[in-house]
Amino acid sequence: MASRILTDVELRAHWTRSKTNRVIIEPGTILTPAAKDFVREQGVEIVYLSESERGPESMTRTPIPRREGKPVYVIAATGTEQTEKGELMTHLRGNTLVPKTDPQITFRGRLDSLQAKIMEVQTISEEEKNHRVTADLEELLAFVRSIVSAEVRDEPIKEIRLLNMGSVQIRRDSQNVSAAFGMEHPVPTYRQGRLCVGLNSLRTLVRETELAAAHAFTGEDGKCSRLDIIEALNRLSSCVYIIYCRTIAEKF
Repeated sequence: MASRILTDVELRAHWTRSKTNRVIIEPGTILTPAAKDFVREQGVEIVYLSESERGPESMTRTPIPRREGKPVYVIAATGTEQTEKGELMTHLRGNTLVPKTDPQITFRGRLDSLQAKIMEVQTISEEEKNHRVTADLEELLAFVRSIVSAEVRDEPIKEIRLLNMGSVQIRRDSQNVSAAFGMEHPVPTYRQGRLCVGLNSLRTLVRETELAAAHAFTGEDGKCSRLDIIEALNRLSSCVYIIYCRTIAEKF
């Protein structure tokens, strides 16, 4: 059975609602680093049930618990419960709800748009029979989906390795295209053709997604809780730029 991930948002909502410093969770539940910080700061006692003690008291028994046949949702900001999700609310994780205007939900929307854009550009590369670009973009698409998974599950991004390059080389080649491709940084123009224009458009969308992530995960104290996601998107942008530059170098 897969381990249950317990985030700080869910823990905070439960703690606010119950007003107790003793939280009961099921065996095998994994607390995220932010959840562990909350436990330490608030002096919360985490109690793991034994297999024989599993029951409705556990806050991690089911993603969406029910009471008297009705679902129970929790508002993340207040910890209050309600049985209707409402059109203006959406799931953050499990039964925890936030407004659809929440920066983290906005970021998820950007990731969705990013995946759609990658596939659009792949359509162009296939029409132009540039199968190498199609394959490279497929790798980037899989990487974006891994970011989605890591964000939703509140897990760290694994080691960045794209286009047969590690993080350091990706950054180096994107910044020094003269050494990598024998040309200066290109100025985008329609004359470069549909594929290059599409790749440049994709690059700008990655940058917008990175900014959305920075907004979503940076607190009022200026500290970012998901620097791994910021770095991942930064390197993703560099990879798109590398593909763009390489395509120009091969074409012209």
